[in-house]
Amino acid sequence: MPRVCDFTGKRTTTGNTYTLRGKKKYLGGVGTKVTGKTKRQFKPNIQTLTVVDENGAIKRVKASTKAIKSGLITKPLKRKYAYQPNEA
Repeated sequence: MPRVCDFTGKRTTTGNTYTLRGKKKYLGGVGTKVTGKTKRQFKPNIQTLTVVDENGAIKRVKASTKAIKSGLITKPLKRKYAYQPNEA
């Protein structure tokens, strides 16, 4: 499965890492020059956890830590005996 948050849509993004040469101007040099660029990936902190959805069903989802901290997730109770049986 892909590394994507089910709530916020965060996913792996790409960027560059730069290799520099020279001394910075504020340190007394003539400035830094870019001597190389390499592709890299920014990976979000995705956790797999058990949540209670809107219907009250318990399922496993992938969620970013930002979604967990902001309260988008409702975790189930720790003990099964606390649940009431469904009265249909």
